Amino acid sequence: MVKLNKIYTRTGDDGTTGLVDGSRVAKHDALMQAVGDVDEANSAIGMAVAALGQCDEAALLRRIQNDLFDLGADLATPVTDGADPEWALRITPAQPERLEQEIDRLNEALPALDSFILPGGSAAAAAVHLARAITRRAERSVVAAAETRTINAPARTYLNRLSDLLFVLARHVNASAALGGQGDIKWVPGASR
Repeated sequence: MVKLNKIYTRTGDDGTTGLVDGSRVAKHDALMQAVGDVDEANSAIGMAVAALGQCDEAALLRRIQNDLFDLGADLATPVTDGADPEWALRITPAQPERLEQEIDRLNEALPALDSFILPGGSAAAAAVHLARAITRRAERSVVAAAETRTINAPARTYLNRLSDLLFVLARHVNASAALGGQGDIKWVPGASR
């Protein structure tokens, strides 16, 4: 369990930050960009949880928030050629698989898409769409970081599935009268010309 007694340490004043194994990297390193983008996605999901209130969908997102902290720890723990130390926290293949099951469950009751949709609808659905877009950026950042270091493959997969889940969840929220849904807002090509 993490125990934080002091919030500031001054160790990052030189422009570096510590990884889980004690090594240090520049705060502008692609890996730290990825960790920051995952944190931002988690914060956006927190806004979606607040917009949804007490419901099963919010509980699902809170579980995902916990996974995203695990993912941040995974990214901040360098992958070595040998076996991971016992303390290393890694995203496992079962976690993106669980997201796939949630996608299938939520998508089952939705009508097939016959148009692209605009991110919006109810405030809760719009918050989920925003979280989706930020999650896509986090995925791009993780892929960029993987160009210079080894990244645990299920961590990348998790972000890809998560953005898919958030898209389907936003549609689900917009389809649910109980969640204040207003239906999908369809893109009308050239409508504003």
